[in-house]
Amino acid sequence: MPSTSTRRQAAVILSAAGRKRKAANTAEVSESAGSPVFTCWLMKSEPESRFENGIDVKFGIEDLKALPNQTGCWDGVRNYQARNFMRQMKEGQQAFFYHSNCKEPGIAGVMTIVKEAYVDHTQFDKKDVHYDASSKPDNPKWSMVDVQFQRMMKRFLPLSELKKYHLQHRANGGPLKDMALFTRARLSVQPLTSEEFDFILSLEDKEPL
Repeated sequence: MPSTSTRRQAAVILSAAGRKRKAANTAEVSESAGSPVFTCWLMKSEPESRFENGIDVKFGIEDLKALPNQTGCWDGVRNYQARNFMRQMKEGQQAFFYHSNCKEPGIAGVMTIVKEAYVDHTQFDKKDVHYDASSKPDNPKWSMVDVQFQRMMKRFLPLSELKKYHLQHRANGGPLKDMALFTRARLSVQPLTSEEFDFILSLEDKEPL
């Protein structure tokens, strides 16, 4: 989840590169590594004020929109699996902006990855809530990416609705049957298959379940 330093930063302004999304399922298997390679993502952040050590860690989609060029760094991720997913991200890939730890969690909009993983500076900042004393500049533990606001969802997609589809698909088959939002719920950065991503986009034009 981005920290308040994202709002302070707005350092290098980067524009999103266009790309063609593959029609095939994006959880393709790398021949060399033998592991899935994802090209769509879901990234969680908190849109409501919450204070840690006197610092408000709030960062919702409106905060991203308010930054210069609507671009900011996605810092503060302190889970190894979530970090590793960020290190897989490529410029031009898309991610859902997911509002978490709030009255109504759910998908608020779409972002584009505009800078691939690089060192998260907040791990070295003793004043930052994400400071990690065990991480050293010559061997940093944590990474971040830069994201750019793309658009709001046509309608907010609440967690409660996504869960209904997940349960339906788990029982009868469907795109969301194995969605990480429910199978790896605690992760703040999650991979999506293209089938999951496209199905979720299709819900914008449907009545709430």
